[in-house]
Amino acid sequence: MPARLTSFTAHPAGAGRYTLGEGPVWDAARQRLLWVDIDGHAVHEGRLDTGTGAITPTGRWDFAAEVGAVAVAASGELLVAERETLTRVGLDGSRTELARVLAPAATSRLNDGAVDPAGRFLVGSLDPAYRSGTEVLVRLDRGGLTTIDADLILSNGLAWSPAGDRFYSIDTIARAVRVRDYDPVTGATGPRRTAFEIADGHPDGMCADADGNLWIAVWGGGRVECRTPEGVLLATVAVAAPHTSSVAFAGPDLDVLVITTATADLTPEELERHPGSGLLFTARVGVVGRPAAYWEPIEHDQ
Repeated sequence: MPARLTSFTAHPAGAGRYTLGEGPVWDAARQRLLWVDIDGHAVHEGRLDTGTGAITPTGRWDFAAEVGAVAVAASGELLVAERETLTRVGLDGSRTELARVLAPAATSRLNDGAVDPAGRFLVGSLDPAYRSGTEVLVRLDRGGLTTIDADLILSNGLAWSPAGDRFYSIDTIARAVRVRDYDPVTGATGPRRTAFEIADGHPDGMCADADGNLWIAVWGGGRVECRTPEGVLLATVAVAAPHTSSVAFAGPDLDVLVITTATADLTPEELERHPGSGLLFTARVGVVGRPAAYWEPIEHDQ
């Protein structure tokens, strides 16, 4: 565990620039990094050089509209949260709609998602106007879709404790990191409560390390924070981009923190002052992450 209030600095991992980079996922079986550019309508793939921290893009999948999140199966197949639906991308490039989460032509769109310890996929939605309070967090498994929350504004980062018995979720506009009991076998959830809030900036993407501490990208804050499950601040990672959007541990030893950023919502003057905006960044922070769970593919058509 890093010492209390330890400070780190992230470094650019390449020249690729993304409008709304998000959702990094480390695919250990293929030693590749996956991430999305939400406003770029694409899922990206890259190789991580653990020595230098550089990430080299190696592929992409394009979509017709926004892409909120990506998950990967043990086979290498992808599950992609498109604007309104969840789509399976086969190894041959074929695409199959597995579930419709939002109504056609909804003003909302799907946002961040993650795989639970048993291989189920959870994903939330957001209101682009940031005011509805009726956005959802849902779970996809062999039984179809289950709604977990239906009172959110901007559903964002998701993470689980090392034992899988606590589930953390973020509502960005509320600046809240929430927690509830979680049954990793059944997916059943307990009552939700606010674990802590982040006042300076908006919590966005999130992951947990092997010790169970939370690493949270702070949108508008140009940093990543490491906090205990109770909210005690342990460390910060400075990022040369104000809109720090998400995080994941990557590499064979899961000891490289990958950070996505965005150019979205920045003025030309702000972009000039922050030329790192939209880049991928990496940092070594003295801890290791937990392996990302693989999505368990389903044939169910919702």
